[in-house]
Amino acid sequence: MQDQRSPVRLVASDMDGTIVGAGNSISDRTVRAFQACRAAGIDVVFVTGRPPRWLDPLRERIGHEGTVICSNGAITYDLAADEVLASNLLPLDQMFAAAEVIRGLFPAVTFAAETVDGIHLEAGFADTGSAEILGGIIPQPLQQSLAGQPGVAKFLARASGISPDDFLRRVAPEVAELVATTHSAPSMPLLEMSLPGLNKAVTLADYAARKGIAAPETVAFGDMPNDIQMLGWAGQGYAMASGHPAARAAAEFTAPGFNDDGVAVILERLLGGRAAVAEAGAR
Repeated sequence: MQDQRSPVRLVASDMDGTIVGAGNSISDRTVRAFQACRAAGIDVVFVTGRPPRWLDPLRERIGHEGTVICSNGAITYDLAADEVLASNLLPLDQMFAAAEVIRGLFPAVTFAAETVDGIHLEAGFADTGSAEILGGIIPQPLQQSLAGQPGVAKFLARASGISPDDFLRRVAPEVAELVATTHSAPSMPLLEMSLPGLNKAVTLADYAARKGIAAPETVAFGDMPNDIQMLGWAGQGYAMASGHPAARAAAEFTAPGFNDDGVAVILERLLGGRAAVAEAGAR
């Protein structure tokens, strides 16, 4: 990063597969690197496909108390206040229209939807035994469970017998006028849909603008197709070496893989090694 043209004022990072591993683990080295960024006066924002209810690793391990951009850009969340700051919701009529198109392509598809308040899912969407993990949610038709909702943050479609990439290739062009479609699951054929034109980059750019920060002053990290636009927007977009080929192809730079603490490696380089001295502040 010695050839950077602008000082870095904002670090934006995806979570799963980028800094968060199995069991919601985050390495000590990564924790120290983000704490060193904050100590150096660099703004840190996490940009994830996760909903607000799944942000505990940021709070408990990194001690993050700032903004998190959730649900692929649909929700901007204040982690310290546990408060939704803004939302960009997909209208229900567009969601149900997209569902009909997808069901025509894949008759056995099942659906779920994330709202600002929680998740709604059809029977068969979650694996057997997952109801407890989902908090005892009782599956029911979305037409019923979403009645009265202003819209959804993220619409999910799950299929079987097809790769995630092929599922995306088949569906995305057919529903392009209704929803924006991506995926972030390495092996599960699970599509994530939102308001057309919405993605992580859109909401990140808005966040940065409100802070008076420009794209060239931003470093971003990600590993999956839902990170592609964000990696392209940032002045320095780093795809993880362990990430999806499409993300690696789209990013100008590559960070070492997840198992090599790739994000921490780049942040330490950015900070001139100062991340190493932040160990005492790690949580």
